[in-house]
Amino acid sequence: MAENADGQEKSEQPTGKKLSDARKKGQVPRSRELNTVVVTLGGVVLLFSFGQRYVDQMMATMRLNFNVRRDDVFDPVTMLDHLMRGIQDALWLLAPFFLAMTVIAVLSSIVLGGMSFSIESLTPKFGKLNPVKGFKRMFALKGLLELLKSVLKFLLIGGVTALVLWADADEFLRLGNGDVRIAIARVFDLLGWATLLLASILLVLAAIDVPFQLWEHTRNLRMTKQEVRNEMKDTEGRPEVKGRIRQVQRELAQRRMMDEVPKADVIVTNPTHYAVALSYQSGMDAPKVVAKGVDLVAANIRELGAKHRVPVVEAPPLARAIYFNTELGEQIPAGLYLAVAKLLGYIFQLQAWRVEGGEYPRQPDDFPVPEDYSHG
Repeated sequence: MAENADGQEKSEQPTGKKLSDARKKGQVPRSRELNTVVVTLGGVVLLFSFGQRYVDQMMATMRLNFNVRRDDVFDPVTMLDHLMRGIQDALWLLAPFFLAMTVIAVLSSIVLGGMSFSIESLTPKFGKLNPVKGFKRMFALKGLLELLKSVLKFLLIGGVTALVLWADADEFLRLGNGDVRIAIARVFDLLGWATLLLASILLVLAAIDVPFQLWEHTRNLRMTKQEVRNEMKDTEGRPEVKGRIRQVQRELAQRRMMDEVPKADVIVTNPTHYAVALSYQSGMDAPKVVAKGVDLVAANIRELGAKHRVPVVEAPPLARAIYFNTELGEQIPAGLYLAVAKLLGYIFQLQAWRVEGGEYPRQPDDFPVPEDYSHG
């Protein structure tokens, strides 16, 4: 495991803030092997797509510059004109190719890690000129792997080049005796297939290098437990973060509370300002408050209760008493047992009427609330 300057083990994964700060400094994962493969494949696609156009343009340029009269050869002005026209034709021919390759190169560089621009990364760091640190980097794990990749790439590229030349040696030699147009077209074809073969082999290197670069990037940004604790203190200490955390906590608590409303046995209302949902199950000492709220929250509780056919009882003194004297999730206090028992008796009668029918139960006129629990 990596350690920091204090000798503490960097065992923790980088936090979102750590990754964001690293990105601002220009520290993002990059893979040169991936860039090379994408650029090479892009070149292959362009060669196969526009190869015939390149052949035609090259033939036109050769006809222009090789069909020269003997007198023109000794005329500097005419030859200079031929040279300038040849350069112009070459630029018009190659400019789209180079432009497309430039775009591909830029896009390939941001495939892994995304786009990142940092002034800080451009600032000279004189510590990197230290030869001792340079030797350490050379013989570190990353330096050795980069050396291994370079040697492997050299062997692969050299091997593929030798294989292509050996396999098509006879054909290359015959091209000098054939038609120029056919020879140029065949060269483009051979070049395209050879490059495609090379890209396919380099793709293996990229498949190894990309996961390694991601792992190396994460490993370099690992944090100690103390760094994580310090970051949490700094982050949570900001007023806007604290406010956001409290807001999210309230939203989650309200969402959980609303999930309990359909399970309630009764909703007691003010009728407009307060709403309290009670639930009672066999074995409980007293009914429990599963939801409560004022104004808009109260309206949502009533609406959700009506949607799930939860009985709603208008009892303003009792609703206010339960709201102010009982926290969410708690059982009602003993002083309200009599009033709530009277309320539940009515609810049980109402449930029985729904099943058996008969005379509709009459809601009690009063639910006795002691003065100690009265509010307003």
